[in-house]
Amino acid sequence: MTDLPHPPPDLPALQRRLAEFAAARDWQPYHTPKNLVAALSVEASELVEIFQWLTPEESARVMADPDTAHRVRDEVADVLAYLLQFCEVLGVDPLAALAAKIERNELRFPVRREPGA
Repeated sequence: MTDLPHPPPDLPALQRRLAEFAAARDWQPYHTPKNLVAALSVEASELVEIFQWLTPEESARVMADPDTAHRVRDEVADVLAYLLQFCEVLGVDPLAALAAKIERNELRFPVRREPGA
């Protein structure tokens, strides 16, 4: 189950919304690549903290607990928000960057056997 009442907007719409949010609060001077990547690291660490002392089995069931699932979704949102703002500031298309990285990894790590074999 999701907290969203409707389908999420696309990435450019989310980036615009984040930029408008920051602009309305005059936060742009603070949204430098260095500051945004530091904030991204902090938020990623907060996501890691949720899983830090869980066993692999417990971590696989983390979304079964509503309170923990809410914390996970919030931290995922924080990580994504800072990543999108970082990409916006630097002019990086995150989906294009991911597609290019997957293509490079497919060449770098070729399948050595048939999948499922």
